[in-house]
Amino acid sequence: MRNFKLPGLPERPDKPRESGITMVMDKGLSLRQTLDLVSTCGEYTDIVKLGFGTSLLTKDLNKKLGLYHEAGIKTYFGGTLFEAFIVRDMFDDYRKLLTKLKMEYVEVSDGSVHMEHNDKCRYIKELSKDFTVLSEVGSKEAGVIIHPSLWISMMTKELECGAWKVIAEARESGTVGIYRPNGNAHTTLISKILNKVPKDSILWEAPKKSQQAWFIGLLGPNVNLGNIDTNDVIPLETLRLGLRGDTFKQFMPKQDKSQDRTGK
Repeated sequence: MRNFKLPGLPERPDKPRESGITMVMDKGLSLRQTLDLVSTCGEYTDIVKLGFGTSLLTKDLNKKLGLYHEAGIKTYFGGTLFEAFIVRDMFDDYRKLLTKLKMEYVEVSDGSVHMEHNDKCRYIKELSKDFTVLSEVGSKEAGVIIHPSLWISMMTKELECGAWKVIAEARESGTVGIYRPNGNAHTTLISKILNKVPKDSILWEAPKKSQQAWFIGLLGPNVNLGNIDTNDVIPLETLRLGLRGDTFKQFMPKQDKSQDRTGK
């Protein structure tokens, strides 16, 4: 939905889309704030993650989920909630909760607990029978280094086990996983991942504007990006379209070389 015509902008696929996905982090919005998000940014929001364990405490959870559903926005609970159930040996309870709340998407992660990868893959296989699974790869702990070959093998296997997308971990801080403590991208790691894993199968967590612009510069306007703040949805869309200084030159329309600046 655009208010006026501006030729030469990058093409963006319509929802529901497989690429160019924007995943937004809801860290406890009220119903009124959810309505505001839906009315202002619904067209640009593909998925909303109810971050970490906030769904346990969110008031009027069913009503909020209903608002997102009516707007055509998919929802899922943060992977930390999944891990909180798993560490208590309550996988079946978690599955029943997802069914009770009519959730279509689920995140499987192991960023806060130790989990054998075979067990993680088993959860992915089981949940993918009834839900669309996003599996998160990478540790939430600062200073934990995972070798690129392990990132690649885990991502590949989790996709083979039924994950729709694999999420490259960064947390809401954007300072771990695929990023250095200063927020800059681990360029070598990301390059090696992209050499082996299809780019459209990866959702890169990118909470900071500089990170969003960097990935758009690397992979174009239809890169999958996640952990976007609710206030940054439209600003991200302007980055994707070259309507912000950070990506303006990247998406400038080609000038007609048959004319110079005087029009001759």
